Amino acid sequence: MSTIQMDKVTALLRGASLDLAQDPLKMRPVYRAMLTAAPVPADVQTEPTALGGVPALRVRIEGTVPAATIVHFHGGCYAVGSPETSLNLVANLARRTAAEVISVDYRLTPEHRYPAAVDDALTAYRALLDAGGEPLRIAVAGESAGAGLAMATLLAARRAGLPQPAAALLLSPWVDLTQSGRSLESKAEVDPSMTATALRVRAADYLGDVDPRGELASPALADLRGLPPMLVQAGSHEVLLDDAVRLAARAADSDVDVILDVVAGAPHVFQAFAAVLDEAAAALDRAAAFLRDRLDPAASPTQVVA
Repeated sequence: MSTIQMDKVTALLRGASLDLAQDPLKMRPVYRAMLTAAPVPADVQTEPTALGGVPALRVRIEGTVPAATIVHFHGGCYAVGSPETSLNLVANLARRTAAEVISVDYRLTPEHRYPAAVDDALTAYRALLDAGGEPLRIAVAGESAGAGLAMATLLAARRAGLPQPAAALLLSPWVDLTQSGRSLESKAEVDPSMTATALRVRAADYLGDVDPRGELASPALADLRGLPPMLVQAGSHEVLLDDAVRLAARAADSDVDVILDVVAGAPHVFQAFAAVLDEAAAALDRAAAFLRDRLDPAASPTQVVA
Protein backbone atom coordinates (compact mmCIF):
# COMPACT_ATOMS: atom_id res chain seq x y z
CA MET A 1 0.00 0.00 0.00
CA SER A 2 1.20 3.52 -0.82
CA THR A 3 0.74 4.75 2.77
CA ILE A 4 1.88 8.32 2.09
CA GLN A 5 -0.53 8.69 -0.83
CA MET A 6 -3.42 7.20 1.14
CA ASP A 7 -2.71 9.45 4.12
CA LYS A 8 -2.73 12.52 1.88
CA VAL A 9 -6.07 11.57 0.33
CA THR A 10 -7.55 10.87 3.76
CA ALA A 11 -6.28 14.22 5.11
CA LEU A 12 -7.73 16.01 2.08
CA LEU A 13 -11.15 14.47 2.67
CA ARG A 14 -11.10 15.19 6.41
CA GLY A 15 -10.29 18.82 5.71
CA ALA A 16 -13.10 19.31 3.22
CA SER A 17 -15.99 21.62 4.09
CA LEU A 18 -18.64 19.28 2.69
CA ASP A 19 -21.31 18.00 5.08
CA LEU A 20 -23.98 16.01 3.27
CA ALA A 21 -26.25 16.16 6.32
CA GLN A 22 -26.76 19.87 5.62
CA ASP A 23 -29.08 21.62 3.16
CA PRO A 24 -28.28 20.10 -0.25
CA LEU A 25 -29.02 23.36 -2.03
CA LYS A 26 -26.09 24.88 -0.11
CA MET A 27 -23.89 21.80 -0.44
CA ARG A 28 -24.22 21.45 -4.22
CA PRO A 29 -21.74 24.22 -5.09
CA VAL A 30 -19.34 22.94 -2.40
CA TYR A 31 -19.56 19.40 -3.80
CA ARG A 32 -19.12 20.65 -7.34
CA ALA A 33 -16.07 22.74 -6.43
CA MET A 34 -14.45 19.78 -4.67
CA LEU A 35 -15.00 17.28 -7.46
CA THR A 36 -14.21 19.54 -10.39
CA ALA A 37 -11.04 21.08 -8.96
CA ALA A 38 -8.73 18.74 -10.88
CA PRO A 39 -8.41 19.59 -14.58
CA VAL A 40 -9.86 17.20 -17.13
CA PRO A 41 -7.29 15.88 -19.65
CA ALA A 42 -7.40 17.63 -23.01
CA ASP A 43 -8.24 14.45 -24.94
CA VAL A 44 -11.51 13.92 -23.03
CA GLN A 45 -14.37 14.78 -25.35
CA THR A 46 -17.79 15.63 -23.90
CA GLU A 47 -21.12 16.33 -25.54
CA PRO A 48 -24.49 17.10 -23.92
CA THR A 49 -27.12 14.61 -25.01
CA ALA A 50 -30.40 13.12 -23.87
CA LEU A 51 -31.87 9.62 -23.59
CA GLY A 52 -35.65 9.54 -23.73
CA GLY A 53 -35.70 13.19 -22.75
CA VAL A 54 -33.42 12.63 -19.73
CA PRO A 55 -30.34 14.89 -19.96
CA ALA A 56 -26.95 13.21 -20.01
CA LEU A 57 -23.31 13.80 -20.86
CA ARG A 58 -21.61 11.72 -23.55
CA VAL A 59 -17.91 11.11 -22.79
CA ARG A 60 -15.29 9.73 -25.17
CA ILE A 61 -11.51 9.75 -25.42
CA GLU A 62 -10.10 11.36 -28.53
CA GLY A 63 -8.73 8.78 -30.94
CA THR A 64 -11.05 5.94 -29.94
CA VAL A 65 -13.86 4.35 -31.91
CA PRO A 66 -16.14 3.02 -29.15
CA ALA A 67 -18.03 -0.20 -29.84
CA ALA A 68 -19.52 -0.45 -26.34
CA THR A 69 -21.43 1.88 -24.02
CA ILE A 70 -21.24 2.36 -20.27
CA VAL A 71 -24.34 3.98 -18.75
CA HIS A 72 -23.11 5.82 -15.67
CA PHE A 73 -24.87 7.25 -12.61
CA HIS A 74 -23.05 9.81 -10.45
CA GLY A 75 -22.90 9.81 -6.67
CA GLY A 76 -24.09 12.41 -4.18
CA CYS A 77 -26.70 10.80 -1.89
CA TYR A 78 -29.42 11.50 -4.50
CA ALA A 79 -29.22 15.17 -3.50
CA VAL A 80 -26.03 16.62 -4.98
CA GLY A 81 -23.76 15.93 -7.91
CA SER A 82 -24.00 15.81 -11.70
CA PRO A 83 -22.21 14.20 -14.64
CA GLU A 84 -19.65 17.00 -14.39
CA THR A 85 -18.74 16.13 -10.79
CA SER A 86 -17.94 12.57 -11.88
CA LEU A 87 -16.25 13.52 -15.14
CA ASN A 88 -12.67 12.66 -14.19
CA LEU A 89 -13.75 9.28 -12.83
CA VAL A 90 -15.88 8.60 -15.92
CA ALA A 91 -13.05 9.70 -18.21
CA ASN A 92 -10.75 7.21 -16.52
CA LEU A 93 -13.25 4.43 -17.25
CA ALA A 94 -13.62 5.57 -20.85
CA ARG A 95 -9.85 5.67 -21.29
CA ARG A 96 -9.27 2.20 -19.84
CA THR A 97 -12.11 0.54 -21.75
CA ALA A 98 -12.14 2.66 -24.93
CA ALA A 99 -15.93 2.62 -24.49
CA GLU A 100 -18.32 5.53 -24.74
CA VAL A 101 -19.73 6.59 -21.38
CA ILE A 102 -23.13 8.23 -21.10
CA SER A 103 -23.45 9.83 -17.67
CA VAL A 104 -27.11 10.38 -16.77
CA ASP A 105 -28.17 13.68 -15.18
CA TYR A 106 -31.06 12.26 -13.16
CA ARG A 107 -33.35 14.41 -11.03
CA LEU A 108 -32.27 15.14 -7.46
CA THR A 109 -34.03 15.43 -4.11
CA PRO A 110 -35.48 17.49 -2.41
CA GLU A 111 -36.99 18.89 -5.60
CA HIS A 112 -37.73 15.41 -6.91
CA ARG A 113 -38.12 12.56 -4.45
CA TYR A 114 -38.13 8.82 -5.08
CA PRO A 115 -38.90 7.34 -7.57
CA ALA A 116 -37.88 10.24 -9.84
CA ALA A 117 -34.23 9.17 -10.05
CA VAL A 118 -35.19 5.55 -10.77
CA ASP A 119 -37.71 6.65 -13.39
CA ASP A 120 -35.04 8.76 -15.12
CA ALA A 121 -32.51 5.93 -15.00
CA LEU A 122 -34.90 3.37 -16.46
CA THR A 123 -36.08 5.84 -19.11
CA ALA A 124 -32.48 6.46 -20.16
CA TYR A 125 -31.67 2.73 -20.32
CA ARG A 126 -34.85 1.95 -22.24
CA ALA A 127 -34.13 4.77 -24.71
CA LEU A 128 -30.64 3.39 -25.34
CA LEU A 129 -32.14 -0.01 -26.15
CA ASP A 130 -34.85 1.55 -28.32
CA ALA A 131 -32.18 3.41 -30.27
CA GLY A 132 -30.60 0.09 -31.23
CA GLY A 133 -28.20 -0.41 -28.35
CA GLU A 134 -27.31 -4.08 -28.01
CA PRO A 135 -27.49 -5.30 -24.40
CA LEU A 136 -24.29 -7.33 -24.75
CA ARG A 137 -22.49 -4.12 -25.67
CA ILE A 138 -23.86 -2.14 -22.70
CA ALA A 139 -22.71 -2.00 -19.07
CA VAL A 140 -24.06 0.06 -16.19
CA ALA A 141 -21.85 1.73 -13.61
CA GLY A 142 -22.08 4.13 -10.71
CA GLU A 143 -20.49 5.28 -7.49
CA SER A 144 -22.11 5.58 -4.05
CA ALA A 145 -25.78 6.49 -4.54
CA GLY A 146 -25.13 6.19 -8.26
CA ALA A 147 -24.19 2.54 -7.73
CA GLY A 148 -27.46 2.08 -5.85
CA LEU A 149 -29.26 3.69 -8.77
CA ALA A 150 -27.46 1.39 -11.21
CA MET A 151 -28.73 -1.58 -9.20
CA ALA A 152 -32.26 -0.11 -9.10
CA THR A 153 -32.10 0.29 -12.88
CA LEU A 154 -31.32 -3.40 -13.31
CA LEU A 155 -34.19 -4.38 -11.02
CA ALA A 156 -36.61 -1.95 -12.70
CA ALA A 157 -35.54 -3.28 -16.11
CA ARG A 158 -36.25 -6.82 -14.89
CA ARG A 159 -39.72 -5.72 -13.76
CA ALA A 160 -40.34 -4.13 -17.15
CA GLY A 161 -39.21 -7.21 -19.05
CA LEU A 162 -36.25 -5.42 -20.63
CA PRO A 163 -33.03 -7.29 -21.44
CA GLN A 164 -30.22 -6.94 -18.95
CA PRO A 165 -26.90 -5.32 -19.90
CA ALA A 166 -23.67 -7.28 -20.03
CA ALA A 167 -22.28 -6.18 -16.67
CA ALA A 168 -22.52 -3.81 -13.71
CA LEU A 169 -19.67 -1.92 -12.05
CA LEU A 170 -20.56 -0.73 -8.54
CA LEU A 171 -18.12 1.53 -6.69
CA SER A 172 -18.68 2.01 -2.95
CA PRO A 173 -22.39 1.24 -3.41
CA TRP A 174 -25.09 2.73 -1.19
CA VAL A 175 -27.67 -0.01 -1.52
CA ASP A 176 -29.32 -0.31 1.89
CA LEU A 177 -31.42 2.72 2.76
CA THR A 178 -32.65 1.03 5.94
CA GLN A 179 -29.17 1.89 7.28
CA SER A 180 -28.76 -1.51 8.93
CA GLY A 181 -25.09 -2.12 8.15
CA ARG A 182 -22.81 -2.60 11.16
CA SER A 183 -20.03 -0.64 9.44
CA LEU A 184 -22.05 2.57 9.87
CA GLU A 185 -20.75 2.47 13.44
CA SER A 186 -17.70 0.22 13.26
CA LYS A 187 -16.03 2.32 10.51
CA ALA A 188 -17.18 5.73 11.73
CA GLU A 189 -13.79 6.68 13.15
CA VAL A 190 -11.79 5.80 10.04
CA ASP A 191 -14.14 7.09 7.31
CA PRO A 192 -12.88 10.60 6.45
CA SER A 193 -15.79 11.77 4.30
CA MET A 194 -19.08 9.98 4.92
CA THR A 195 -21.15 9.76 8.11
CA ALA A 196 -24.08 7.65 9.23
CA THR A 197 -25.93 10.86 10.12
CA ALA A 198 -25.61 12.21 6.59
CA LEU A 199 -26.81 8.93 5.11
CA ARG A 200 -29.83 8.77 7.41
CA VAL A 201 -30.80 12.38 6.65
CA ARG A 202 -30.41 11.96 2.90
CA ALA A 203 -32.25 8.60 2.83
CA ALA A 204 -35.22 10.11 4.68
CA ASP A 205 -35.20 13.13 2.36
CA TYR A 206 -35.06 10.94 -0.74
CA LEU A 207 -37.69 8.39 0.27
CA GLY A 208 -40.18 10.44 2.27
CA ASP A 209 -42.89 8.00 3.42
CA VAL A 210 -41.74 5.19 1.08
CA ASP A 211 -40.68 1.93 2.73
CA PRO A 212 -36.87 1.82 2.59
CA ARG A 213 -36.99 -1.99 2.38
CA GLY A 214 -38.34 -1.92 -1.17
CA GLU A 215 -36.06 -3.47 -3.77
CA LEU A 216 -35.61 -0.26 -5.77
CA ALA A 217 -34.69 1.67 -2.62
CA SER A 218 -32.46 -1.00 -1.04
CA PRO A 219 -31.19 -3.44 -3.68
CA ALA A 220 -28.97 -5.14 -1.08
CA LEU A 221 -32.18 -6.60 0.38
CA ALA A 222 -33.63 -7.70 -2.97
CA ASP A 223 -33.78 -10.97 -4.87
CA LEU A 224 -31.11 -10.38 -7.52
CA ARG A 225 -31.77 -13.42 -9.70
CA GLY A 226 -31.34 -12.83 -13.40
CA LEU A 227 -29.09 -9.79 -13.06
CA PRO A 228 -25.80 -9.53 -14.96
CA PRO A 229 -22.27 -10.15 -13.64
CA MET A 230 -21.18 -7.55 -11.11
CA LEU A 231 -17.94 -6.11 -9.80
CA VAL A 232 -18.38 -4.48 -6.39
CA GLN A 233 -15.47 -2.33 -5.22
CA ALA A 234 -15.11 -0.63 -1.85
CA GLY A 235 -12.53 0.59 0.63
CA SER A 236 -12.14 -0.90 4.07
CA HIS A 237 -12.26 2.61 5.61
CA GLU A 238 -15.83 3.53 4.74
CA VAL A 239 -19.06 3.38 6.68
CA LEU A 240 -20.75 1.82 3.63
CA LEU A 241 -18.44 -1.20 3.62
CA ASP A 242 -21.24 -3.49 4.78
CA ASP A 243 -23.43 -2.32 1.88
CA ALA A 244 -20.80 -3.58 -0.55
CA VAL A 245 -20.17 -6.83 1.30
CA ARG A 246 -23.85 -7.67 1.74
CA LEU A 247 -24.70 -6.76 -1.85
CA ALA A 248 -22.03 -9.15 -3.09
CA ALA A 249 -23.30 -11.88 -0.75
CA ARG A 250 -26.86 -11.29 -1.91
CA ALA A 251 -25.79 -11.53 -5.54
CA ALA A 252 -23.94 -14.78 -4.88
CA ASP A 253 -26.97 -16.19 -3.07
CA SER A 254 -29.07 -15.22 -6.10
CA ASP A 255 -26.77 -17.14 -8.48
CA VAL A 256 -25.31 -13.96 -9.98
CA ASP A 257 -21.64 -13.89 -10.99
CA VAL A 258 -20.04 -11.39 -8.63
CA ILE A 259 -16.61 -10.17 -7.63
CA LEU A 260 -16.10 -8.32 -4.34
CA ASP A 261 -12.95 -6.18 -4.39
CA VAL A 262 -12.09 -4.44 -1.10
CA VAL A 263 -8.98 -2.26 -0.85
CA ALA A 264 -7.44 -2.02 2.62
CA GLY A 265 -7.35 1.46 4.13
CA ALA A 266 -9.15 3.11 1.23
CA PRO A 267 -11.98 5.63 1.75
CA HIS A 268 -15.36 6.03 0.05
CA VAL A 269 -15.10 6.19 -3.77
CA PHE A 270 -11.30 6.19 -3.58
CA GLN A 271 -11.19 5.46 -7.32
CA ALA A 272 -11.84 9.16 -7.92
CA PHE A 273 -8.25 9.81 -6.80
CA ALA A 274 -6.56 7.71 -9.50
CA ALA A 275 -4.29 10.63 -10.48
CA VAL A 276 -2.62 10.67 -7.05
CA LEU A 277 -3.32 7.26 -5.50
CA ASP A 278 -1.77 4.08 -6.88
CA GLU A 279 -4.47 1.86 -5.33
CA ALA A 280 -7.15 3.87 -7.10
CA ALA A 281 -5.48 3.55 -10.49
CA ALA A 282 -5.01 -0.19 -9.96
CA ALA A 283 -8.65 -0.60 -8.92
CA LEU A 284 -9.79 1.16 -12.10
CA ASP A 285 -7.51 -1.11 -14.12
CA ARG A 286 -9.27 -4.12 -12.58
CA ALA A 287 -12.66 -2.53 -13.18
CA ALA A 288 -11.86 -1.89 -16.83
CA ALA A 289 -10.61 -5.45 -17.31
CA PHE A 290 -13.86 -6.75 -15.80
CA LEU A 291 -15.93 -4.64 -18.18
CA ARG A 292 -13.88 -5.53 -21.25
CA ASP A 293 -14.10 -9.23 -20.44
CA ARG A 294 -17.87 -9.19 -20.12
CA LEU A 295 -18.88 -6.98 -22.99
CA ASP A 296 -19.54 -8.88 -26.21
CA PRO A 297 -16.11 -9.95 -27.59
CA ALA A 298 -17.40 -9.11 -31.06
CA ALA A 299 -17.84 -5.57 -29.80
CA SER A 300 -14.30 -5.18 -28.47
CA PRO A 301 -13.46 -1.47 -28.80
CA THR A 302 -10.68 -0.41 -31.11
CA GLN A 303 -8.09 2.30 -30.68
CA VAL A 304 -7.28 4.62 -33.53
CA VAL A 305 -3.54 5.08 -33.81
CA ALA A 306 -2.60 8.53 -35.02
